[in-house]
Amino acid sequence: MMLISERGLTLIKEFEGFSARAYICPAGKGTIGYGHVLADGEIYPNGVSSQKAGALLLQDVGEAERAVCRLAGCDLSQGQFDALVSFVFNLGAGALARSTLLRKLNAGDYAGAAKEFLRWDKAGGKKLAGLSRRRMAEMMMFQQ
Repeated sequence: MMLISERGLTLIKEFEGFSARAYICPAGKGTIGYGHVLADGEIYPNGVSSQKAGALLLQDVGEAERAVCRLAGCDLSQGQFDALVSFVFNLGAGALARSTLLRKLNAGDYAGAAKEFLRWDKAGGKKLAGLSRRRMAEMMMFQQ
């Protein structure tokens, strides 16, 4: 099974940012650390350290890695894999599973798949500049 590279982890950390305290993300979900979505009943009344946030990130990234390996029925470069893991980390495996991005990827249309990243720049129905930048970075990583 492929694993995300340091470069891929850095991309996720850069776009997620670090928050020691829980907050509500633009999609309306309770979040802490480097974009860790809080499960029902999961609380950190004293916040999290960067070390704990890093551990949560690796746990969440592991789930995203397994989803990409399960869904992508083709050989991937490290850049493609990293970009897809970032995408799944941010949007969930379901978004990738039902996407045109995945259909194009699994059909061998890598250029078409790369362009599909840019369509995923909304949260709560609103286009967000931060998501546009993230999708552009993922697309560029995918193309390398």
